[in-house]
Amino acid sequence: MKLLNEILGTKYPIIQGGMANIATGEFAAACSNAGALGLIGAGGMNPETLRENIRQCRRLTDKPFGVNIMLMHPQADEFAQIVIDEGVKIVTTGAGNPGKYMAAWKAAGITVIPVVAAAVLARHLAPLGIDAVIAEGTESGGHVGEMTTMALVPQVVDAVDLPVIAAGGIADGRGLAAALALGACGVQVGTCLLTSTECPIHENYKDALLKARDSDTIVTGRLGGTPVRVLKNRMSREYVRQEKAGADKAALEQFTLGSLRKAVFDGDTVNGSLMAGQAAGLLHEVRPVAQILGEMVSGARQCIAALTL
Repeated sequence: MKLLNEILGTKYPIIQGGMANIATGEFAAACSNAGALGLIGAGGMNPETLRENIRQCRRLTDKPFGVNIMLMHPQADEFAQIVIDEGVKIVTTGAGNPGKYMAAWKAAGITVIPVVAAAVLARHLAPLGIDAVIAEGTESGGHVGEMTTMALVPQVVDAVDLPVIAAGGIADGRGLAAALALGACGVQVGTCLLTSTECPIHENYKDALLKARDSDTIVTGRLGGTPVRVLKNRMSREYVRQEKAGADKAALEQFTLGSLRKAVFDGDTVNGSLMAGQAAGLLHEVRPVAQILGEMVSGARQCIAALTL
């Protein structure tokens, strides 16, 4: 099995998650320079800002990088064309089926890697000509499915004849080693990079992550079919209370309007949506991206070398 770094041309078998409003061109470049595949998250952008961030990333790195496109975004069609126009070579997708874009993307030589939360979805997408899949467990931050990474990854590995990248709950060398043992060729990480020196989120957001324990996340929107994992705070607890009380979807959407931007840019840890995975309990200090990634890989090697039966 080829490791992810051999497939993508990166130093490490690691992808930086394409986190909306966080994964800027500058941050993606920092992650690429540190050895991962940096991703620009189009989710919080419009076509003009996406194009600007792609060009900024290219100015800041000569290493591979990509773009993450949330397919339910109202401007996804424009994003799909921009990655072609700008010569982006790797695209990850979420929240939908990339089938309508595949012919144009493959003609442009783009490597396409959808995120899936179930083996059945991976099996459904495989015939489209995708190049790999990211199997993301419910431990992850942001939009989540129901299956855990430990159960999901080996079932996706068995379901498709494609490279599988594990995501969800991975924050150190032990998680990387476990993912490889499950049959993955590499990992995608997000939460552990939020407390990096280079991550552009507000310092209050980083402080909240460093204080978080293993049980300090909650999933909002589960009853309404739009589950999102965030840190527990007044906003997220009240959202779940209203959801359980039967509040309609429009009222709940109004309740969270702009909440991610409040967290990322304003540092509002009371009313903001502090997206984070369950691995937040493993975060203890702010460190450079290069140190986080380097220690993850060296830690995985040590874990693998120490394993005996």
